[in-house]
Amino acid sequence: MTNSNPKDDVAQDNNYSHPATRRVVSRRSALGLLGFGAAAAAALLPNLFKTSQAQNQAQSQLPSWTKAAPPAIARQELYPEVLDGKFYVVGGFLSQNPGFTDHFESYDPARDAWTVLKPLPDARHHITLSAVRGLLYGVGGFTGGFPNWQAQPTMFIYDPASNTWTSGTDLPVARAEAVSAVVDNKIYLIGGRVRATEDARLFNDHIDSVRNEVFDPLTNGWSVRADAPTARNSAASATIDGKIYVVGGRNFSKNADGTARQVNVPNLEVYDPNLDRWETRSPMPQAQGGLAATALNGKLYVFGGEQWVPEQKVFAESWVYDSKTDKWEALPPLPTPRHGLGALAVGNRISVFGGGTKTGGSAATAVHEVLVLPIERATQ
Repeated sequence: MTNSNPKDDVAQDNNYSHPATRRVVSRRSALGLLGFGAAAAAALLPNLFKTSQAQNQAQSQLPSWTKAAPPAIARQELYPEVLDGKFYVVGGFLSQNPGFTDHFESYDPARDAWTVLKPLPDARHHITLSAVRGLLYGVGGFTGGFPNWQAQPTMFIYDPASNTWTSGTDLPVARAEAVSAVVDNKIYLIGGRVRATEDARLFNDHIDSVRNEVFDPLTNGWSVRADAPTARNSAASATIDGKIYVVGGRNFSKNADGTARQVNVPNLEVYDPNLDRWETRSPMPQAQGGLAATALNGKLYVFGGEQWVPEQKVFAESWVYDSKTDKWEALPPLPTPRHGLGALAVGNRISVFGGGTKTGGSAATAVHEVLVLPIERATQ
């Protein structure tokens, strides 16, 4: 697929509809048929209006994009979380190097409003956020602007009731650009990048990981689980029926001259925490790294991303995966193509916010777009 903007196809009252054939029959044009004879026109009119009504009804059954309130600042490399119906976004990259941030805010979908909260104790980018028993756990992430990235082992715990942060149990191995998921009130941290050596302080001094570790807040301890099949960074994840779906991302390697080479992967792998076992599912139709994902009613929704080879580009393409049929479908593309974005769902609406509009870390945005699913589709 090529990048496209549904806003260019249909735009009405700040809503973007999935491109679809429309046939609009006005009363005036219909009456013009009287030139063919009043009786013939009278016979044709009901069918014409029925056709138009059916097409409009079909149009209303398609997912469509609309806009929502933007967050307080533009940033990318986000790993948001939902807690008690609100979305939380922490850390990230700003547009100007070395602009990584401790900024923290929440979004209330019911009010379409953002609230700035107490910042992280220390700035991070590519830090995961997970909700367990009313608390939010920020784990790992990088410090430093490019190329001076260094993965960190830290855990910060946020209590919404008091708007305060405390320190938690560090990771056994410093890690960033991983994905996290919560199953049975335990936090799973999968993949990402680790330091190639303990004193690694540069982007190129980190390697992709297959590590899969679980944190139990009741014991405050980490334990090792079955390695992921694919070592990758910048993937996305979501939980469906107690299983963790990890999708997309990229593999890091080095060229002969020592420069970085990052190749996107389409892999979809599913981890069952109860069995401590992985399985491979149908890959994405297109390999996208730095994408966002969320789950809704047994389906995995993924958005955007970027690509470095064979050419640099930012994706608008969005997809939905049905966990029951193991099939992928195209969704209306993002109105604003971007990577390093966040996505979370509530009801029949999927919020997609932040990210970068150019490859790399120089074009953070505060755009907030919402994919509205037909009620029938959202509840299937």
